[in-house]
Amino acid sequence: MKNWLRKHPEVRTIRVAAADLNGQPRGKRVPTRFADKVVEDGTRFPLSVLNLDIWGEDIDDSPLVFDSGDADGVLKPTERGFMPMPWLEAPTALLPIWMFREDGRPYDGDPRHALRSVVERFKALGLTPVVAMEMEFFLIDDSGRNLQVPVSPRSGKRRKAAETLSIRALDAFDTFFTDLYDACEEMDIPADTAISEAGLGQFEINLMHCDDALRAADDAWLFKMLVKGMARKHGFAASFMAKPYEDYAGSGLHTHFSLIDKDGKNVFDDGGPKGTDMLRHAVAGCMRAMHDSTLIFAPHWNSYDRMVPGAHAPTGICWAYENRTSAIRIPSGSHKARRLEHRVAGGDVNPYLLLAAILGAALTGIEDQLEPPAPITGNAYALDLPRIPDTWGVAIDAFDNSDIMKRIFSPEMIRNFVLTKRQELFYMDELTPDERVVIYLDTV
Repeated sequence: MKNWLRKHPEVRTIRVAAADLNGQPRGKRVPTRFADKVVEDGTRFPLSVLNLDIWGEDIDDSPLVFDSGDADGVLKPTERGFMPMPWLEAPTALLPIWMFREDGRPYDGDPRHALRSVVERFKALGLTPVVAMEMEFFLIDDSGRNLQVPVSPRSGKRRKAAETLSIRALDAFDTFFTDLYDACEEMDIPADTAISEAGLGQFEINLMHCDDALRAADDAWLFKMLVKGMARKHGFAASFMAKPYEDYAGSGLHTHFSLIDKDGKNVFDDGGPKGTDMLRHAVAGCMRAMHDSTLIFAPHWNSYDRMVPGAHAPTGICWAYENRTSAIRIPSGSHKARRLEHRVAGGDVNPYLLLAAILGAALTGIEDQLEPPAPITGNAYALDLPRIPDTWGVAIDAFDNSDIMKRIFSPEMIRNFVLTKRQELFYMDELTPDERVVIYLDTV
């Protein structure tokens, strides 16, 4: 890590940052001459900092604050190391960190540790998740009272229409996307194909599959930070909020995963189109946990505006082969790449908690050798299916009271997340829709 800074003498300051429960980067600015101390000894800030609400406020009744004297945790660098922050004017480096207790134990309230715990359980079974994520976001002109598509730097025009898979829409912001891809290279984020999506100024960039789930979540977390920062550098906003426009589809974060064994074989591949017993067990586990884990997939007030029938977001708990109306889709294509696509989450999620919830649910299905119901065919919105919670309050209660969540997340993580969301629900209820949009636009 120290060598990276020595190779980049132009870097004058660093940021050390960890993800809180909402995926917000929390940390410090440090002069480069003190970077060696951070690398060797870590840094410190209160345990409660990873459990702030969406406004950055303490949780009123959290035991992490006054009851415990607001004690410190120890923040250590992750294996990712230093990377540039190309959206800032001054040469700056980012050092991702995660939290431990004073005695060296992982802090259970850190979302990255929640994912680490699930990955270690797979490792104990001789299995490794291979993960890819599809990142949808909006480019937005938020300079006026109403959100709208930014003016194209190329044409000087503002196209107020959905442009699904439009080359013209991509080319309209070619300078932004060129700079974004260059920045992904600098930060070693595996950005693949970009497309325009169905919403106003909406785009999707796929992150390539990775056999390290922690790194895949890092990539998604860093990508969200980068896209928002780079958009501001270009004079507009980028947002991963679930649904900024009432009349257009919202943004999802679809997750693909398979499992490989110690020999590198995909254990979901049976040589044909249907997949193995283990694939079905994983599907069944994800279905069983879907209702109770909706709070992870839809963590904000605005998240539930996206989850309505016919809006390209699942509302029924089901699975299917090659069917994008289902909550879980088994894509077609080469049997060697047989995998599960989980389609419930919005773009506003915490990537660490998202992967922990999905992979943890699949693991419980494998452990219990669950069998799913028959896959659906046709339009899932037209079928009588068990429903995904469609309100925030119901989702909070379901997560809080769930037995299956206790098999995936630590008691401290469940408590902290529920306290956070109950506080946010209370205060969001006092705001107008426009005020909520202001909050979510830059944060999620």
